[in-house]
Amino acid sequence: QVHLVESGGGLVQAGGSLRLSCAASGKFFSISRMGWYRQAPGKQRELVANVDSGGRTKYVDFVKGRFGISRDNAKNTVSLQMNSLKPEETARYYCNAVALDATIRFEYDSWGQGTQVTVAS
Repeated sequence: QVHLVESGGGLVQAGGSLRLSCAASGKFFSISRMGWYRQAPGKQRELVANVDSGGRTKYVDFVKGRFGISRDNAKNTVSLQMNSLKPEETARYYCNAVALDATIRFEYDSWGQGTQVTVAS
């Protein structure tokens, strides 16, 4: 069981920056991967970026070069630095973690409640 709490969302002008943070807690053996997804009204949820326990990162093409993801494995936290934000990136951003259960070691996804990011034009 993984509990994820996001923070850092808010209102920003186009071209501005925000930094999102997510902290994981609970009972789990390990977290294999942490990342961020976003979902805007009328659109499907999409991956923004993620990072695995070895430090390997993945970014959706649209944000590559503007966003940076970082993870502290010891603290079980992940952050997303978002620069040069665009109005079309207004969405609710969700923290995601892939974890191994502490008891039987099966792999499962966990999700935070999300944090709203609004980019004004």
